Amino acid sequence: MKFSDGYWRVREGFSAAWARQTHDVEKVGRQVRAHVAAHLMPGRGDTLGGPLFTVTLSTPAEGVIRVTEEHFRGHRNPGPEFDLTIDPDAPFEVSEDDEKVTVAAGELEAEISKNDWNLSFKAHGKELTGTAYKGLGHYTDPQGKTYLREQLRTAIGEKVYGFGERFGQFVKNGQSVEMWNSDAGTTSDAVYKAIPFYWTTGGYGVFVNDPGDVSFEVTSENVEKVQFSVKGEKLDYFVIYGPTPKEILRRYTALTGRAPHLPAWSYGLWLTTSFLTDYDDTTVNGFVEGLEKRDIPLSVFHYDCFWQKEFHFCDFEWDNKMFPHPEESIEKLHRKGLKVCVWINPYISSMSKLFDEGMEKGYLITTADGSVYETDFWQPGMALVDFSKPEACDWYASKLETLLDMGVDCFKTDFGESVPKEAVYEDGSNPLKMHNYYTYLYNKTVFDLLERKKGKEQAVLFARSATVGGQKLPVHWGGDCESTYHAMANSLRGGLSLMASGFGYWAHDIGGFEGTPTPDLYKRWVQFGLLSSHSRLHGSKSVRVPWAFDDESSEVLRTFTDLKLSLLPELAIASHEVSDEGTPVMRPMVLEFPDDPTVTQLDRQYMLGDNLLVAPIFSPDGVCEYYVPEGTWTNYLTGEVIEGPTWKKEKFDYFSLPLLARPGAVLPVQDGRKNTDGDLLEAMTLKVFAPHAIGNDWETRTLYRGFGGDAQKVDARIRNTGDALEVELSDPTIAWSLQVEGTVSKAVDGKARVKMR
Repeated sequence: MKFSDGYWRVREGFSAAWARQTHDVEKVGRQVRAHVAAHLMPGRGDTLGGPLFTVTLSTPAEGVIRVTEEHFRGHRNPGPEFDLTIDPDAPFEVSEDDEKVTVAAGELEAEISKNDWNLSFKAHGKELTGTAYKGLGHYTDPQGKTYLREQLRTAIGEKVYGFGERFGQFVKNGQSVEMWNSDAGTTSDAVYKAIPFYWTTGGYGVFVNDPGDVSFEVTSENVEKVQFSVKGEKLDYFVIYGPTPKEILRRYTALTGRAPHLPAWSYGLWLTTSFLTDYDDTTVNGFVEGLEKRDIPLSVFHYDCFWQKEFHFCDFEWDNKMFPHPEESIEKLHRKGLKVCVWINPYISSMSKLFDEGMEKGYLITTADGSVYETDFWQPGMALVDFSKPEACDWYASKLETLLDMGVDCFKTDFGESVPKEAVYEDGSNPLKMHNYYTYLYNKTVFDLLERKKGKEQAVLFARSATVGGQKLPVHWGGDCESTYHAMANSLRGGLSLMASGFGYWAHDIGGFEGTPTPDLYKRWVQFGLLSSHSRLHGSKSVRVPWAFDDESSEVLRTFTDLKLSLLPELAIASHEVSDEGTPVMRPMVLEFPDDPTVTQLDRQYMLGDNLLVAPIFSPDGVCEYYVPEGTWTNYLTGEVIEGPTWKKEKFDYFSLPLLARPGAVLPVQDGRKNTDGDLLEAMTLKVFAPHAIGNDWETRTLYRGFGGDAQKVDARIRNTGDALEVELSDPTIAWSLQVEGTVSKAVDGKARVKMR
C-alpha cells in the first residue's frame, strides 16, 4: 500500500506522523526499549502530547533481532499468531556510548541513535539495512483506519527475493506485493501462498510477524527502500543475518519450522484422474494397467473430486454408483504397490449431511448475527469448517479417519483460500488475520491425523494454499496453471519464489491444468516435472495419461520417470538438507551461487540438490538458452563437457535437456530402479564428474540409505591423488561401483580406485 504522493506529499486524505527524535533508550530484562517522538523536542514543553512510538528490540535467536514497533500499546490482539520457536538463551548483549545503544545477537547488531531517530543493522561493522526519519510512520486514512509502516534501506544494486509463491518476476524489486491468499490461478499477482518474508543480496532477510494482509512496496514507493505496512497500531518484524542465502533460510526456518522427512514413495510418479472428468473403477484400472503395459513406474494414484457425489463436496463418502466397493478398489491398487490419495477441501456443501451436523454442533464459521456463513462460490450453500475450534478439528479429522481405515494413504488438501473477510470464529480471532492463517490450521489438522494414523514419516499432503509455517506440512503444488509454455515458465518462477521463502518441496501440474496440452508441450513438461522434487500428472477437464497424446509421450514419460528413480539416492541427500538446514530441494541459482552476479535474475533454470543444474525447455522449437557457472560441467544425459562461465543456446530432442552435473559432483545413482522401495545405496554407482575439481586431501560426502530421519548415514571419503580417484565407504558391506570419466571399478571392502586420463 502506498502512503505518499511523490517525495514531499502524503497521499490525499491521509494524515501521517513519523518517528523523528529518540527520547530515551533503556534496557528492560532481555529487551531494549526506545521511545521515539514524532517531532523535535528542544525543550520539556515539547514533550506534551504525542504521537510517540515505542520500539522494542530483542534477540529470539543467534543472528536474529526482533523489532516491535507500537503507537498505541493498549490495543487488544485477538490473534491468531504464527507458531515460532524462540530461543530464551539466544545471545543478548547491550552496550552504549554517548551517541548510541547497541544490541548484539552474535554477529548481527542493531544500533539505536540517542538523538535523531536512526536504527541501523550491522554485521562486522558493515551496515546491512536500517531506518531513520520518515521510515517508521503512523497513518490514518479518510475512514479513520490506522496503519503502521516501516521502510528499510537497500544498497545500490541490492536485489530482493521471496514473499511466497509469486508467478511474476523472480526478482521482486519495483513490485507491490500483498499478503493475501487467493484462488486466482498462476497468471497474475494474486497467489495461493503468501509469505511475509524476504531476503536480499545484501546478506540479510526480513520476516514480518503478522498473519494478516501485510502490504509490501519493494523499492517501489521509495525506490531506495523496502516498505511494509499493517493495519492497526503494532508492527513486528525480525531481521535475520546470513550472510549467505542458505544461512538466512537456515535461521528463518529454525524460527518458523522445517519440513519433516517424507516417505520414499512420495518422490515417485503420481497420476490423477484429473479434476472435472467423469471416471469410475474401470477408468482407474485402465489408467494403471495402461502404465503397466508401457513399463512406466507409478507410485501414487490420486482420485480427484468426483470420487464423491456431485453437489456433495465434501461429505467424504464415495459415490457408490461409480465406486460400489471402494475398499476393494483401494486394496487392488495396494496389491500393485501403489499408494492411494484422495481429494478433499475444507468446504461443506449445504447438500452434504455434514452441513447439518456441523451447524448443529457449532463447527462452521458464522457471521456476526450467528448464522452459518454460506456462499455458492464452489458448492451450493457452501460453509467453511471453523478450524479455530479444537472440537471442529477433531470432527473434521474423524471423517478423514474413516477414509484412512478404508486404506487411503494421503490427502490432496485443495482450496483453503476463499475465507471471508467478515467472519466470526470460535476463538475470537481477527478475521483479516485468519484469512491466510486458516490454511495453516486446515492443513495441520489433516497432517496431524496422518502422522497419528500412518506414522510421523509417512504423512504427506498435496496442498495448494499456505502461509508461514506451511513448510512443516508438505508437499505443496503450484495451483491452476494453463496448458501453455508461458504457464510452464510462470509455474517455475512461482516454485523458485516459494523455495526462496523457506519451503523445501514443490510440485506442479505436469501438462498444465486448464486446457489440453499439445503432445510437444506435454513431453517438455514431463521433463520438467520429473526433475522436480515431486511429480504429478494432473489436468482439469482432460486426462494426462501419455497415450492420450502420442506414442512418443509414453517413451518420454518412461525415460524421465526411470531417470528420477535412478536419482533417488541423490534426492535423499537433498531431502535431509531440507529437514536439517531448511535448504530446499529445488534451488534458485542465486541461492546456490550467491557470488556470481550473472545468476541473480535467472528464473528459467535451477539446481536440483547440490549437484544438478536443470534448465527446462520453454519453446516448441526445442531451443534452450541457459547459463553455466564457473568450472567444468557435464551434461548428465549426453556427456557433453561445458566450460563455464558461459551462456549456451542449444536445441534438444524430447529425451534430453540441459541437465548438468556440477564440477566435482559425486552422484549416488541406482540405474535400473523401477520403484521407490528398498535400500538407496545397494547396487549403487558413484558417478564422479570433472574429478579434477576434487582435491588431494580426503573429503567426506554423506550418503543415506533412505529418506527417513533415522536413515543410516554412510560416509564416502574421496580424494584425487593426481593420477587416480580414490573413494572409501564407511560401510564395507555395500555392493557398489565407482564410475569416473566412463571407467567403472567395482568396490572391494568398501574401497574403489579409478585411474584418470
